[in-house]
Amino acid sequence: MNLRNVAIIAHVDHGKTTLVDQLFRQSGTFRDNQRVEERAMDSNDLEKERGITILAKPTSIEWEGTRINIVDTPGHADFGGEVERILSMVDGVVLLVDSSEGAMPQTKFVTGKALALGLRPIVVVNKIDRPDERIQEVLDEVFDLFVSLDATDEQLDFPVLYASGRNGYANEDPDLREGTLTPLFQKIVDHVPPPNLDEDAPFSFLVTLLDRDNFLGRVLTGRVQSGVVKVNQPIHALDDDGKVIETGRASKLMSFRGLERVPVEEARAGDIISLAGLTVATVANTIADPSVTEAIHAQKIDPPTLSMRFAVNDSPMAGREGSKVTSRMIRDRLEREAESNVAIKVTESADKDSFEVAGRGELQLGVLIETMRREGFELGISRPRVLFREDENGNRTEPYETVVIDVDDEYSGTVVDKMNQRKGELVDMRPSGGGKTRITFSAPSRGLIGYHGEFLSDTRGTGIMNRLFERYGPFKGTIEGRKNGVLISNGAGEANSYALGPLEDRGVLFVGHGEALYEGMIIGENAKTEDLEVNPMKAKQLTNFRASGGKDDAVRLSPPRKMTLEQAIAYIDDDEMVEVTPSKIRLRKRFLDPHERKRQSRAKQAA
Repeated sequence: MNLRNVAIIAHVDHGKTTLVDQLFRQSGTFRDNQRVEERAMDSNDLEKERGITILAKPTSIEWEGTRINIVDTPGHADFGGEVERILSMVDGVVLLVDSSEGAMPQTKFVTGKALALGLRPIVVVNKIDRPDERIQEVLDEVFDLFVSLDATDEQLDFPVLYASGRNGYANEDPDLREGTLTPLFQKIVDHVPPPNLDEDAPFSFLVTLLDRDNFLGRVLTGRVQSGVVKVNQPIHALDDDGKVIETGRASKLMSFRGLERVPVEEARAGDIISLAGLTVATVANTIADPSVTEAIHAQKIDPPTLSMRFAVNDSPMAGREGSKVTSRMIRDRLEREAESNVAIKVTESADKDSFEVAGRGELQLGVLIETMRREGFELGISRPRVLFREDENGNRTEPYETVVIDVDDEYSGTVVDKMNQRKGELVDMRPSGGGKTRITFSAPSRGLIGYHGEFLSDTRGTGIMNRLFERYGPFKGTIEGRKNGVLISNGAGEANSYALGPLEDRGVLFVGHGEALYEGMIIGENAKTEDLEVNPMKAKQLTNFRASGGKDDAVRLSPPRKMTLEQAIAYIDDDEMVEVTPSKIRLRKRFLDPHERKRQSRAKQAA
């Protein structure tokens, strides 16, 4: 059978998962009467809730005698570790761009990786039925992007299709608003070369994805680079240096058919398959016939730029809401994550009670924490910090990001001012139509921690901010953090509306009546710059006398400010933590005892 391996790459929310849904339907992968969820490729709960693709997933469709293996890739740079490995499995890419938003930062990130590997793109301008489409300008932007990424003449001569993934049509004529996706199928078959690999050489296979199955154990996914593999064939695993790390047999082979993984008896060079039977081999290892002694070169992964401390939950409420609370459980889970996600690095602290977890960005680490929380873990999470380096002259350097902001014209002044405070440098500012401005900054990652929530408030929720790792550059000096102090509970008990009422005058509350509190827990934001210890549990003294003038009426409290996990992590200061459990997110001081806090504060000032 003819074979084509292709990745669909695009920026977040440009419609690639929706397009894949339509490719399934029109190729006959789904029966007409089959009930299938929308965005079927986003199978993970967090992907469905957030509307983004987090995990790269291969799938397969058949069209007129050609099997097309399609990989749906994450569009967010935080999950770039997935993207870089996936691209080594394919022979072509379909680049999807929104007809209004055009080429965005994550498009640049993934496309740069694809062009560097020599892949020739097919450009699909999607959502052409948008009222604010600007098709020709978007195409010009894509061409300029390719030029800036050092595309070859062959790569610059890319075919273009105009599509609406939601409505299921694609055409070579930008004015047509009807039809099917047949032109896209045809373009993939004509433009993407079949795998040019040696079937007669010994079997070899590079692991690009790893997951676990309750029955099969470790399941390794990748593309067969050479030869043929059959069920129960002897194999061994090699590390980067060609050292044998494990020998065994290919106990099970599975190929992709639609959304399903189906068992097969053999696989040939070019096939994307999953293989079971090994217990140690992991991502970037080479699985091969025992006669093979040289490892396949694995794509280098960009290093982590951000880290957080994951600690055992030591609050007075530890163990009440989660089932996984020990450091051993946390260590095993993080090691498992680092094994399958090559963009994450885990190091254990000297006291064995906490772990430094380094990754690509706040979103990636936030998704890991949310996943662990749903699995029943309780954790104490520190404020994110960037990973500094030294250049060849011994100077301190820090990670910078390209920040592209689309905002209504009236808010552009506020955004520029806030980014200046965070040491961002204005690179470009231009009108983008419809009363909006597109502003591009180069900013240190350190200054962007915690800015997204403030940005949404400043732009009344209408602004869109996209970030992309740019480079390591000179250290920018001190950047002002949170301006307000916090209100701290001075004891343990239940919050009482009688005590909370007067505290509303001092700032914004994070807790409501009846919530369980403990000493050192953060219950609100102080209107002033310093921290303030308060008693939120004080009850009214009961007497036989009634107050005159109806003063015994219940206290009316404003609804407390409830933070999401990402907002909480971005909010805390260096001496604070987020307590994460399956049912609650609480803010607290790192040291709960006030005397210990004073001691640590004095020691810090002396240092």
